[in-house]
Amino acid sequence: MTVEAIKDAIAELGAEERASLAAWLVEQDSAEWDRQMEVDFSPHGAGIALLEEVETEVRAGRVKPLTEFLAESKAQNPGS
Repeated sequence: MTVEAIKDAIAELGAEERASLAAWLVEQDSAEWDRQMEVDFSPHGAGIALLEEVETEVRAGRVKPLTEFLAESKAQNPGS
């Protein structure tokens, strides 16, 4: 079945059936996101290198607390 055929079939569904399908698709997407996060942040995953980089920056004192950063940003851009 092609994507176009699936789209055509979806167009023929009633509103309640489309809402049910949409909810199911969101669940599928969320589950895939969760699986990818588990992979990325497992040992040797792509996210581990990012975490190590952040930890290095924090230990070196090159990271500001969020509240300080936001206060400085607001002071520099008072209209926003």
